[in-house]
Amino acid sequence: MRRGIRSIVVPLLLLTLLVGIVGVDGSQTPVTVTFWTTETKPNRVAIQEEIASDFMALHPDIKVEVVPVLESEMPAKVAAASSAGDLPDVMIVPDEYVISWAKDEILDIDANSTLLEKLGVNTFATTPRDVAKVEGDYVAIPLDGWAMLFLGRKDMTKHHLFHAEGNWRTILLVAVTLNEATSLYGLEVGTDCAERFMQQVFEQFALSNGARLVDMKGNINLKTVEFADTLKVYKLLASTFTPSGKIKQEQIRDDYFAGRAAMILWPSLILDELAGLENSVPVTKFPAGTPALHERTFIGTGFSGPLGSRVQYGQVNYLGITKDADTEAAQAFAEYLLSDGYTKWLSMDPLGKLPMRPGYIDVWKELDFGVDRKAKISAVYGAEVLSAIASGVNNIDRWGIGTGRGQCVRSIYDKLTIVKILRDYIDGKFATAELAAAEMDRRVRALPGCEDRQVKP
Repeated sequence: MRRGIRSIVVPLLLLTLLVGIVGVDGSQTPVTVTFWTTETKPNRVAIQEEIASDFMALHPDIKVEVVPVLESEMPAKVAAASSAGDLPDVMIVPDEYVISWAKDEILDIDANSTLLEKLGVNTFATTPRDVAKVEGDYVAIPLDGWAMLFLGRKDMTKHHLFHAEGNWRTILLVAVTLNEATSLYGLEVGTDCAERFMQQVFEQFALSNGARLVDMKGNINLKTVEFADTLKVYKLLASTFTPSGKIKQEQIRDDYFAGRAAMILWPSLILDELAGLENSVPVTKFPAGTPALHERTFIGTGFSGPLGSRVQYGQVNYLGITKDADTEAAQAFAEYLLSDGYTKWLSMDPLGKLPMRPGYIDVWKELDFGVDRKAKISAVYGAEVLSAIASGVNNIDRWGIGTGRGQCVRSIYDKLTIVKILRDYIDGKFATAELAAAEMDRRVRALPGCEDRQVKP
């Protein structure tokens, strides 16, 4: 009797288990890939869900769940999920965390490095790619980003010198010439220390002069010749070629659009406004039959100081497969996102999502941009500008990211420590740049994440 019951019960149990695993129609239960994204606006979430749907149509054995997470909440959520062993399979990694999350074993370095090599190491923007390189492995994959552009009136100066040389000497020469020959401000820079924009512009100049946030040991060191020289130049730009007072980011853009400023630095997000595609941001109108402002503007993508090399400030998002991922399925989705789904991804915000795979510039330039009016990027900007943008992404860099001091960088931006002291230096509260740099060094070292690293004996 027992034998008979066993002969019936065991097959029933096996059938129950198999139904749970395979399903009544014989199909395998899909593996779920959870994707945490910091693109949380409803229209962008919809596009990401389209990408996931397109992928699932090709991979019926994989289900993708798109989970929007505010960027400000991402660090805490990642820390909690890591402790619980419940990280998403794939997530967007802000550049400030790419190295630290790898060192904290949140990212699966082998999975990310293998995928990047499969996609082609040389198909990715050089500096953003190498920022995520640790001991020969790539801890995450560059996804998209924006870059600081240098804009100037090419109808008023020999702009070809800037394109050919792209250095401080040329910039200052042009600024002096325009200051003397026109009523325009030669080069407006951010001077409102309550805005992150001032830090971003200052960092562009610092990077270009080889002024790094940390020394060779990875410790904060702002007491360098490169840093002091950057302070001197920024003070000159702020006091001589920029309106007096605390100049905000939007005022700089408006001054350029109104014909009051000859040169400015601004994120790549400005390109649709410059082309007059947004009603809320008026642009100077020139006589009919003559070039519009965007046609009178040269667009540079980085420059060098006397002690540095050509570089461009920007912010990059990375794609990361985590330690808790179903590796094969996560790699499949990440590969799709960075290939067949990449154009749709970039279309969410073309000017804020410059392709980190320069080979995609041809499809990127055919995307629509604009707010109140739409146009293809290639219909507005010529080959020279698009070529500069495509090559410029190779030089996008940030302070401290590649050395794993992302938390320190975030503290500097949150507290605006450096630019507050820079503002005091501009106002004459420090007798020399060296004294201002020493105070910055002291204050920054006290910020969270900026402490000296312990060197092992």
